[in-house]
Amino acid sequence: MVAYAQAPQTGRMTAGPEDAQLVAMTLRGNPEAFAALVERYDRAVYHLAYRTLHDVEDARDATQEAFFKAFRSLRTFRPGAKFSTWIFAIAYHACCDRLNRRKRYSNEELPERPDAGPGPEQQTIALDEARRLRDAIDALPEKYRTVVTLYHLQGKQYEEIAKVLNLPMGTVKTHLFRAKEQLRRLLGGAEVTES
Repeated sequence: MVAYAQAPQTGRMTAGPEDAQLVAMTLRGNPEAFAALVERYDRAVYHLAYRTLHDVEDARDATQEAFFKAFRSLRTFRPGAKFSTWIFAIAYHACCDRLNRRKRYSNEELPERPDAGPGPEQQTIALDEARRLRDAIDALPEKYRTVVTLYHLQGKQYEEIAKVLNLPMGTVKTHLFRAKEQLRRLLGGAEVTES
């Protein structure tokens, strides 16, 4: 029988083996081990992809692409590294590739898209505030939206965000600071400009 433990940041139940054990089991030919990694991280990877791409289908495709690339290059995973950082980096680069293809095909800036599922008008105050915050995050420039998503919504630390996005630590801190300033302005009704 497999032991289950509460995942600290997602609140979801995860199977007992550590990520590194699952990677090793996959490399030894156990496909169920990689399936466990996908199950463990698919929601978080999809959430990052959706926040970056603002499109449900593109986010699903980018999530699937990220796990496919991870599986094909699993031998390059460094022992001792965090699987979550590695898979988020792969997913983020897959999203960037999709954004670049979009820009190439449209040859113009993409408009910001609102969330696909608007809520009912008579929501509780808490739900209304959550929606306002989500809309404000969606209105941020992509570089700030990604940092906010990784830091506040995924619970990642500066070091891990810097690795995922391949940015210097100072840039991550600056992006997060500017994102918070822009969120304050957005939530206060002021116009936001990209810095």
